[in-house]
Amino acid sequence: MIDLPTLPVTAVLPDLLTTLDHHKSAVLVAPPGAGKTTLVPLALLDAPWRKTGVILLLEPRRLAARAAARRMASLLGEEPGETVGYAMRMETRRSAATKILVVTESILSRMILDDPELGDVACILFDEFHERSLDGDFGLALALDVQGALRPDLRLLVMSATLDGARVAALLGEAPVLQSEGRAFPVDVSYRARDPNERIEDAVAKAVRVALAEETGSILAFLPGQREIERTAERLDHLGDTVDVMPLFGAMEGRAQDLAIRPATAGRRKVVLATAIAETSITIDGVRVVIDSGLARVPRFEPASGLTRLETVRVSRASADQRAGRAGRTEPGLAVRLWHQGQTAALQPFTTPEILEADLSGLLLDCAAFGVADPMALAFLDPPPAPALAEARALLVSLGALDGDGRLTPSGAAMRKLALPVRLAHMVAQAAQDGQAQAAAELAVLLTERGLGGNGIDLDARLQRFRSERLPRATAARQLAKRLAAAVGSSGKLTTQVSEGGALLLHAWPDRVAKARGETGRFLLANGRGATLEATERLARAPFLVVADLQGAAQNARIAAAVEISEADIRAALSDRIARNRQSQFDPERRAVRVRETERLGAIVLNERLLPAPSGAEADAAILDALRSHGLDLLFWSDNAVMLRHRLSWLHRGLGAPWPDVSDDVLLGSLEDWLLPFLTGEASFARIAASAVSEGLRSLVPYDLQRQLDTLAPTHFDAPSGSHLPIRYDGEWPVLAVRVQELFGLTQHPAIASGTVLLTLELLSPAHRPIQTTRDLPGFWRGSWSDVRAEMRGRYPKHVWPEDPASAQATSRAKPRGT
Repeated sequence: MIDLPTLPVTAVLPDLLTTLDHHKSAVLVAPPGAGKTTLVPLALLDAPWRKTGVILLLEPRRLAARAAARRMASLLGEEPGETVGYAMRMETRRSAATKILVVTESILSRMILDDPELGDVACILFDEFHERSLDGDFGLALALDVQGALRPDLRLLVMSATLDGARVAALLGEAPVLQSEGRAFPVDVSYRARDPNERIEDAVAKAVRVALAEETGSILAFLPGQREIERTAERLDHLGDTVDVMPLFGAMEGRAQDLAIRPATAGRRKVVLATAIAETSITIDGVRVVIDSGLARVPRFEPASGLTRLETVRVSRASADQRAGRAGRTEPGLAVRLWHQGQTAALQPFTTPEILEADLSGLLLDCAAFGVADPMALAFLDPPPAPALAEARALLVSLGALDGDGRLTPSGAAMRKLALPVRLAHMVAQAAQDGQAQAAAELAVLLTERGLGGNGIDLDARLQRFRSERLPRATAARQLAKRLAAAVGSSGKLTTQVSEGGALLLHAWPDRVAKARGETGRFLLANGRGATLEATERLARAPFLVVADLQGAAQNARIAAAVEISEADIRAALSDRIARNRQSQFDPERRAVRVRETERLGAIVLNERLLPAPSGAEADAAILDALRSHGLDLLFWSDNAVMLRHRLSWLHRGLGAPWPDVSDDVLLGSLEDWLLPFLTGEASFARIAASAVSEGLRSLVPYDLQRQLDTLAPTHFDAPSGSHLPIRYDGEWPVLAVRVQELFGLTQHPAIASGTVLLTLELLSPAHRPIQTTRDLPGFWRGSWSDVRAEMRGRYPKHVWPEDPASAQATSRAKPRGT
């Protein structure tokens, strides 16, 4: 029997042991500092159902896993690797004697996929489940499936500080919920609202200095990310010989992380500048002041673009309470919040579960490996969103990891072995075919382990530095790269050098090839998004990049990691993705069709050039396209063509079908019927035959009506004077404009269509000025003529103006011939 220290959770341990004796699942809700992380696994060692099985304790972060294992080992008087061990991506301490194994959440899913029965595992403890990481949610869904189908004896215990216990209990089949009251010292919360124009580093540094002057004990300050931590540390560079400023973030060496959470040396004070990594699972002894920026940096996945970007957001109320609680773990403390008190109520209650905002391609690949084509078949506390699943499925199919039915392919099986994000797994697997698995694996590790090789944007430079770094974390990372390379059949030795990161990253992110836009530091990605670099960055002047990491707003994101690449490498690697398109375009100034050939990689134009003008059928088709876009006015409309169109339009209005409708919409919609047969393969409108339009319009008239066209709608009227005068058909009625003396002697009104349609007469003076309009010429002779005659005689005295025009001789001259 293990002699355990007395902590708040001790009171519920007997009930917990009894519950797990009779139930296969349970939920334990215990506040921070209750001791659940270290005491519960140790208490379960003597449970009769454990037999020889291992107790798995899942932690959301490596720092917490390592700290928990060390704390439990110390309680047993041992070192990690004996009764209590731990396993994570680049560090493992375990032996045949290990009975409690602390692992990071991502390890569990791989253990289940490799051994679906989990034959040597007796119990799985999900610690800090309220953080709702994607790996935690997926691990629990898989564990429930294993428990239900293969291992009914497998115990599952979900533990959390802030959690809707009833909801989780329902997911676990109405599992019992146990509550530990915990022990927390009082924490005073004060608010010091930050000026919106004040940088967060300045505000935190100022608050730290005030706390050091007014309060006792060490200080824990929460900032959104590594950059802000480093800038805050610079501002606190001269605090005196008795204060140690310690950064704490995920990309640090394990030893440096351990140093940050150790108690301050006697007589000294510690200021720990941390990300959300310090919110839960760990206790930093001696801290009694917490300064909270109220910000966190979280990944946001956009299914529409396939991009995951880091975004700085407000923390949830639950996170703010967790942070404040860090000040009351060992004594009464103070939490200083750098926002207005009224803003707290506006914070969302809990952090959004990662499964609702993450890239789900890795989850989908693992599900396929588990034999689950549809993740919705698993029991998730929050089901994965359909758009993100669709995007993930499309990506995996495009990478050849899944077939059309969602089943795992051999390529997908190889990718899953690599324990990498799917794009990077695809990169390593593809690079192995060219003998570059080791280089690709090193690059993959560099991208998944922040801080290796520095924090510069240029991945080629970081890769070279990483290969020569001698820190333990870098050494472990290189060993991991060798294991990854070996998993795809590589010896782990570099063969011939490739053009480093660029040619490799093309296998991972062909859609993130970026081309310079002209202005220094501005790029267009193949997926259509914009991205920027500071003009002072070396890569800002590169013609092409492959972008591995983007941050900030989606349409104008900041490039956080990239590598230069040549156009030749792009063409060689992505030839099957480069679309070549010949497009005919109309040049309005030249009134001609020009052909442009474009080579595109997604939204990027790699090359564009003009080709010789088309001819034949291609030219005719381009002419028709130009007409549809710009209208019929591009054609040359001769007087005959205009008149014919007006005549046909008038006949269609008056008689209807089969006389054709020749309106713009109808003609544009039937160009292939009436115009195309009369085109001769010319790409310029100037070279189209002048008769093409008239012949095309006439072809619309049915053959048996063509002879009636000139009868029903003649083009001209033969006046008594002998003039052959055109008839206009552009109005409601046909119109004849004629000088009045050319109609002398006419006793009947002029008509067409076998005398059934009267012409509208526009009577003109000898100077072709309008005199009168009439549709009753005999009535005009009898009525208005006398007044018109009087006026005309005075204005045009050389012309004949008879009193009786109906009996006079028509003339087109000033006087009739022979007078």
